[in-house]
Amino acid sequence: MLGLAAMRTWIEPVVAGSQLASAFYDTGLLMVVKNYYNQTNLTSPSHTLQDAQQKAVSNFYIIYNLVLGLSPLVSAYGLSKLGDNVHRKIHGAAAFNGLTGGFTTLWAGVMALGSLGSSVSKRSLRLIIIELVYGLAGFLGSMASGYLFVGFSNHYREGTVLVGCSIACYAFCLLYSIFVLKVPKTAASCPAKAKGTGDGGDQVPDSAGASQNSSSSESINLAPASPSKLTIVMLFAGAILYDLAVVGAMNVLPLFLLKEPLSWSPVEIGYGNAAGYVIFITSFLGVFVFSKYFRDTTMIMIGMASFSTGILIMAFVQWTFLFYIARAVMLFALIPLPTIRSMLSKHVEGSSYGKVFVLLQLSLVITGVATSTFYNKIYQSTLNWYSGFCFILSFLFGCLSLLPLSIVAFKQRSTTGSLQILTD
Repeated sequence: MLGLAAMRTWIEPVVAGSQLASAFYDTGLLMVVKNYYNQTNLTSPSHTLQDAQQKAVSNFYIIYNLVLGLSPLVSAYGLSKLGDNVHRKIHGAAAFNGLTGGFTTLWAGVMALGSLGSSVSKRSLRLIIIELVYGLAGFLGSMASGYLFVGFSNHYREGTVLVGCSIACYAFCLLYSIFVLKVPKTAASCPAKAKGTGDGGDQVPDSAGASQNSSSSESINLAPASPSKLTIVMLFAGAILYDLAVVGAMNVLPLFLLKEPLSWSPVEIGYGNAAGYVIFITSFLGVFVFSKYFRDTTMIMIGMASFSTGILIMAFVQWTFLFYIARAVMLFALIPLPTIRSMLSKHVEGSSYGKVFVLLQLSLVITGVATSTFYNKIYQSTLNWYSGFCFILSFLFGCLSLLPLSIVAFKQRSTTGSLQILTD
C-alpha cells in the first residue's frame, strides 16, 4: 500500500490538470476565431465565404503558434538547468509558465521527474503512463468543451466559461506543484556507467557479479562507457522528423474539419478531438504488450508506421466515418516520442535529464513553429486544389522518420549480436 510520501511524488495530477486546461482553451479558441471571421465576412458572396474564413483562421494560427512556440524559449533552458542543479520541483512549478505558453519547460520537467522515479527497464512504460494520463484528461476535456461552449454561449460571452475552466485547472497545477509535489528519489543510475546492452539502456543487475571476485565484478559492471553520439543524434533526428509530420498534420486538421464536405459543428469538433485522444489508451496498451517482446526501436517504428498509414487515409477523407477509420489506424501513433525520451534517458546521467529533455523539447518546439507556418501556407495554397495534400506530405515525413531509427536498430544489432539482454 502506497504511503502518503510516495503519492506526493506523482506528477500525474499536474499532467491531467494542464491538459484539461489546454483542451478547454483550444476548443474555445477555435470556435471563437471561426465565429469572429464569420461575422467580419458577412458581406462576402456565399461561395467565397468559406474559403475566406479558412484562410483567415489559418493566418491567425500562424501568428498564434509563433507567439506560443517562441515565447518560452528564452527561459526554458535556464529553468531546466536550475531544475538539474538546484531543485527538481522547479520543473513542477513551471506549470505557471504553461499558462503563458510554456509547455516546453513544463513537459521537459514532467519527463525528467518521471524518469527519475522509474527503473531503467520500466522507464518506457512509466513515460507512456504519463502520456496516458495526459490523453485521458484531453479526452474528457474535449468531450466536455463542445457542450460547455454551446450550452453557455447564450448566457455568457462565447468562450468565457471555457477560459474560466482553463484558468482554474492551471491554478490547481500551480498550487499542487508548490505545496504537494515532492521530488522522487533516483530509482536507477545511468546505464552509461554500466555494461552496455542491446537498446543502449538496460543494466546488468548488481547480482550478476555476485559469484565473481570483487575486482572482476567492478571491471565488468562499473567500467565507464561513453554513450554513443551517433545513437543520440539519430534519436533526435527521428524525433524531429516524426514531430514535423505529426505537428504539421494536426495544425491543419481542425481547419480541414470545418470546411466542406465535413463542415463540423462545435460538438462534432469536440468528438473529433476526443477520438484523437483515444490513441493515448491504445498506445499505452501497445507499449505494455510490445515491451515484453520487442526492443524500444521496434516499438518506435511500429508507432511511426501506424501514424503514417493513418494520415495517408486522412488525405482522402470525404465522410465522417472515414475520419474515424483514419484515427483508428493511428492507434499506436503516440509510442515514438515517449519511447525516444526513454532511450535518451538511458544514455545520460540522472543529473542531466532536465537539460537533455529540454533540448529535445526545444528542438521539437522550434521545428513545430516552423512547421506550423509552412503547413498553413501550403494548406492555403492547395485549399481549392486538394485540401488533403498536407496529409500526404505528413505521410512522406513520417516515412522519412523511420530511417534514423533503422540506423539505431542496425547499430544495436551489430553491436550486441546474440547477446542476451539483461535488465535491472
